[in-house]
Amino acid sequence: MSTRTSALDALVFGVDVQSGDVRGDAPSYALVVFDGESIDRDVVSHRKLRRLIDSEEPAIVATDNMYELASDKDALVHFLRNLPAGTRLVQVTGDERPEPLSRVAKRHGVPYGKDPMDEAEAAARLAAANVGYEVSAFTNTTEVKVARGRSTGGGGGWSEDRYTRKIHGAVKTTAREVESELDDAGLEYEKDVTEKYGGYSNAIFEVEGRPQDIPVSEHRSGDTRIEIERERRDGIEFRPLAKRRDHVLVGMDPGTTTAVAIVGLDGEVLDVYSTRTDDAAAVTEWIVERGRPVVVAADVEPMPNTVEKLRRSFDAAGWIPDSDLPVDEKQHRTREVAYDNDHERDALAAALYAYDDHEDQIDRIASKVPPQEEVGPIVADVIAGEHSVESALEARNEDDGSGSDAESKGPEPRELTDEEKKIKRLEARVERLESHADDLKDTISQKNDQIQEYEQKLKEARSQERTEARKRREVTRLERENDRLERELDEERDRVEELEGKLERLKALWKLDHSNFADVSEKQEGLVPVKVVEKFTTEAIRDAEERFGLARDDIIMFRDATGAGESTAERLAEIEPRLVLRNGGLSDASDEVLFEERVPVADAEKVTVQEVDELAVAREREVEDAIDDWDDWVEERKEERNKEMVDQIISEHRASDRGEG
Repeated sequence: MSTRTSALDALVFGVDVQSGDVRGDAPSYALVVFDGESIDRDVVSHRKLRRLIDSEEPAIVATDNMYELASDKDALVHFLRNLPAGTRLVQVTGDERPEPLSRVAKRHGVPYGKDPMDEAEAAARLAAANVGYEVSAFTNTTEVKVARGRSTGGGGGWSEDRYTRKIHGAVKTTAREVESELDDAGLEYEKDVTEKYGGYSNAIFEVEGRPQDIPVSEHRSGDTRIEIERERRDGIEFRPLAKRRDHVLVGMDPGTTTAVAIVGLDGEVLDVYSTRTDDAAAVTEWIVERGRPVVVAADVEPMPNTVEKLRRSFDAAGWIPDSDLPVDEKQHRTREVAYDNDHERDALAAALYAYDDHEDQIDRIASKVPPQEEVGPIVADVIAGEHSVESALEARNEDDGSGSDAESKGPEPRELTDEEKKIKRLEARVERLESHADDLKDTISQKNDQIQEYEQKLKEARSQERTEARKRREVTRLERENDRLERELDEERDRVEELEGKLERLKALWKLDHSNFADVSEKQEGLVPVKVVEKFTTEAIRDAEERFGLARDDIIMFRDATGAGESTAERLAEIEPRLVLRNGGLSDASDEVLFEERVPVADAEKVTVQEVDELAVAREREVEDAIDDWDDWVEERKEERNKEMVDQIISEHRASDRGEG
């Protein structure tokens, strides 16, 4: 398939089922690629069609029936979700009630044949001419979710709290980055975050925009992941491709600030604007770009001269209220419409009240217009031109050349026979019955409108009830969260109180641990700090270093010195303590290491140690005595070792002499 874009500046794929059925056997499709000038044809499988759409990224995939591409509604939504960002699915035969493709092609002068390839070509040409309806299952709102990329259940060597805090902190950081990107892009959004220990467990952004408009992409990286999904509609929506200048109703509020509102024949507000600088010609041009006025309305009586001039320029019907519209009524009528100022509100109110006044008439006209005719021109002829529906239709047929140029003059009418009179009476009766049937249809239409109105009110009531239920759930959640936070606050206050007491005790120890004793009482002079470690193990030493630190020349006391091995003693020797006080005996291995590393060791009972929580002090004099005792013991031990070495050498020498003898 080629990607020529000379005519349309984009490709259109026309698709029709060649064989098989999407609900059963794997179908094949007749595919026509149209670029405005040339056509490529091919027969492809469903999988190859999807690959071509992904690689070529056509502007439109056109078909006469959207369910030829998907077996049901869910499959259709899946198909739409996976289309490239710039590709639209178009049903050229209409919206919920499609017409036969042959009729649509004939109406727009497009060649048509019953062969699947001819139907695919007709679909492509119609879509290229802006005929048909875009099929949509998604709104313009996109959900961007930042969440944890892995479970908080375990972190290898990490403690569970530190691991959880790390992940939640990463989610919070990524959420802030996403928020900054959205702000820089000028996108409107709503943010909902779930705060957890250390940061966020997730953050959800409801962004007004399509995924291709959002400067954030899906990814999963380590501790975080980003998911992007468009908000799905309740059903399938159809939007016309062509933006035609349809017949409209115009509301105008003149003055220093001129405001104009445009309302369609279905009562939908199409556009509104206000200006202080545009002249009458610019206002007229703005209206012309958006439609052909059938009615021009004002919100006051009589009609202002400026509005009257605008009405005459379009040869439209005028509408004014019986008396000036009250402000509260205008506010109520425009409550569901967005506007920027009071002038736009007044113009909107005039157009909407004019529509309300003509709504029944427009519906009756539409019910009498044949399906092949456009309703707008007939409405204009009836409302603005004051024609009947029949005369307006007849005039259009004559303009199309369907009527004769002039009635040929015949002979003078003769007197009707009884049979002809009877026929005429029957025809009149048929006409009256048809008129009565039309009235009944109008009544049915009104009843259907009332039913739809009640159904809409019921839907709104249910929606409001769901909203209230969500609010109640949210209030309950917030109350629980508040209770939890209050409990945490109480716990933190208790912890602060405990730490403040500990801080005071640490301050006292700090004074003892520094050379400046100027502010220490005489009673405390001659005292040195002692750092207490529960057990003579590597883990206990590491814990003490983290809590209050162990440094060179410290006096360290072990509550339980038994069980230490060679590596633990070496770890203690690296600190180079001034004195080690022990409770219990040392192992031979640890005793040997400390002896070799010249680390003084003394029995804790030889030194008076006074403890306050984790803090302790000893008398300097007793510490020095213990070190002196250890030095004496070291000298004695060296002498004993020397004697043992001499005895061993003598023994070895005597043994060797006996061997020689």
